[in-house]
Amino acid sequence: MNLLNVNDFSAIDFKKNGGLVPAIIQNYRTNAVLMLGYLNEDALKKTVESGKATFFSRSKKRLWTKGETSGNFLIVKNILIDCDKDALLIKADPVGPTCHTGSDTCFNEIIKSDNNFLYRLEEIISERKNASAEKSYTASLFKKGINKIAQKVGEEATEVVIEAIDGNAEKLKEETADLLYHLLVLLAEKNISLEEINETLRKREK
Repeated sequence: MNLLNVNDFSAIDFKKNGGLVPAIIQNYRTNAVLMLGYLNEDALKKTVESGKATFFSRSKKRLWTKGETSGNFLIVKNILIDCDKDALLIKADPVGPTCHTGSDTCFNEIIKSDNNFLYRLEEIISERKNASAEKSYTASLFKKGINKIAQKVGEEATEVVIEAIDGNAEKLKEETADLLYHLLVLLAEKNISLEEINETLRKREK
């Protein structure tokens, strides 16, 4: 991750706004704007060291880590400085809703991007990993172990090939969805994230 380190602090103009710099917090997966916060040098240092977005509360006059009470942390993936060196863009992975009201963002926006549903499905699969095997098909797969999970991936891949050859577009979409689901279960079992797969693909980009 391209996080700032302590040596980069000198590039930021904290004096311009009385010791604080505004920071836009953005979902690193969907690019949705989650909130706006303010950081002083200590807040930025704690953010970098802890990996969790930490701000300076202008009302309470102290540092506060987002999620310290609710558990809805913002796991920092990247920090960028703007061209004037007096504002930050923090890309983070939100753990739960960002706003204290329960909204996905502090702008009362509900994030439901179909383009990123695979990430949501990844979260659902992870949540059901420890659910009751009697009530959850996903949990039952995890209970059966890696051999059964891998077998299901193989079976679904075969179905995709068959439907691709047969030329039935609707069935091909259904079988592809089944394959993607079971593949995500396999990755979860092996503790490999979808983002790690994306990063592998990015490295192959020419």
